[in-house]
Amino acid sequence: MMRRRSIAVVLLLLTASLISPGGRSSAASDVRGFVDAHSHLFSYEAFGGMLLCGKPFDPGGIAQALKDCPDHYPHGELAWFENFTRTGSPTGTHDPVGWPTFRDWPAHDSLTHQQAYYTWVERAWRGGLRIMVNDLVANRQLCAIYPLRKNSCDEMATLRLEAQRATELQDYIDAQYGGPGQGWFRIVRDPAEARRTVEAGKLAVVLGVETSEPFGCRQILGIPQCTRAQIDRGLDEMYALGVRSMFVCHKYDNALCGVRFDSGTQGAIVNLGNLLSTGSFWQARTCTGPEHDNPIDPGGVLPDQLVGLLPPGVSLPVYPPAPHCNTKGLTALGEYMVQGMIRRGMLVEIDHMSAKAAGRTLTLLEAAGYPGVISSHSWADPTYFDRIYALGGMITQYGHDAQDFVAEWRRTQPLRQAHQIPGYGYGLDVNGLGELPGPRAGNSANPVTYPFTSFDGSVALDRLRTGDRVWDVNTDGVANYGLVPDWIEDMRVIAGPDIVRDMAAGAESYLRTWAAATARRAP
Repeated sequence: MMRRRSIAVVLLLLTASLISPGGRSSAASDVRGFVDAHSHLFSYEAFGGMLLCGKPFDPGGIAQALKDCPDHYPHGELAWFENFTRTGSPTGTHDPVGWPTFRDWPAHDSLTHQQAYYTWVERAWRGGLRIMVNDLVANRQLCAIYPLRKNSCDEMATLRLEAQRATELQDYIDAQYGGPGQGWFRIVRDPAEARRTVEAGKLAVVLGVETSEPFGCRQILGIPQCTRAQIDRGLDEMYALGVRSMFVCHKYDNALCGVRFDSGTQGAIVNLGNLLSTGSFWQARTCTGPEHDNPIDPGGVLPDQLVGLLPPGVSLPVYPPAPHCNTKGLTALGEYMVQGMIRRGMLVEIDHMSAKAAGRTLTLLEAAGYPGVISSHSWADPTYFDRIYALGGMITQYGHDAQDFVAEWRRTQPLRQAHQIPGYGYGLDVNGLGELPGPRAGNSANPVTYPFTSFDGSVALDRLRTGDRVWDVNTDGVANYGLVPDWIEDMRVIAGPDIVRDMAAGAESYLRTWAAATARRAP
């Protein structure tokens, strides 16, 4: 039986969503446009600054921005991380030349090359994108593992640098559009400012944080390495930087919560990182309830380049039968951080939390009547979706291939209708070391035809060209962020106008959740 919002929560949502600053009703003030609730424009500065190749902009222009990593020349033989994540083998080659030929990159399955140059984001904006959550991202342990680096591995230093880059990009675009405040890329700090930005037809950029050891809150052999005072200082600093959405844990167990596992070979690599970060591998049991974490694949193996990082005589552990549940949940320090986010009106991201931690977090939010909860990229247990929607929260789907995205949209549609959720969104996770949507299988019978019009009919979009390269979603999938409108058009081709209508209401859904959270925060 589905939970229903309490009368208090319903009244809160009505107050936050039906009344605009001008006092207009929802019918007059609802915005239209797509929401990407999870992407990483500036992750090229993370992980030591030499794992990801290329930048979203450079003062010297596109030729300087879209260059391959130095260690990928002359033919990509030494780019073992790129080769391994793309083909499953550390050996391989690729053409390192970016601008102007782009022969081999960007590509939907190339994880170490820049996929979000600012003109590609601009095309997505012209095609209907109105809200983007740009997650500042860092991972100290991955930085330490990768042999090349030019930046500090300190996660907080990385987050500060990425926030600075976001402001620099805003200024760079402003300069092309006539000066401060004139550009289409606007960093926003509250839902009212975001709504005004969207109503003006611009892109509202919300800063978020996805990091593995926020504020230094790692744990070593179960001993936390941070205090409540550090958490308060960290939240205050992030809030002052403009951060309004945040993960409590990511990839590795930390002093705040246990994580939702990765599977397969990627899981083996991340589990090694958990050992190096915390002093122990993941601890899992066979789940006894409906909620569970991702399974730990017994066949997951480490690349040869990483095997040497295992301590002598230590191998990957053997786990009990699936379904697997992390034994670690939300710690006392984690509960303190969640309460601190509530006090500040921040959005709590529950993706990457273990099932045990996510369940406890939702219980805290329910007790507070706090609607500011987000599952942004398909990394939470689906059995929690009802509770998220009942609170007034938001769920957006990872950027799966068009057919898989449509299938999940259809599967969850009855739940959204039961909770009267107005829209749907995506979390593309661009530049997040995950694949972008590939070309739809069997699309020759009903391909996307060019040019096509944007969802609101305002723009005609032909095939994307950058330099000498022309991309086509039918053959290339979402090779870069500029092809997101083509991907949405591909979904319209196979699912009709209803999915586009729901996604065009995604920005409004996000703003309602955010506004309700800020209305509920403590004075």
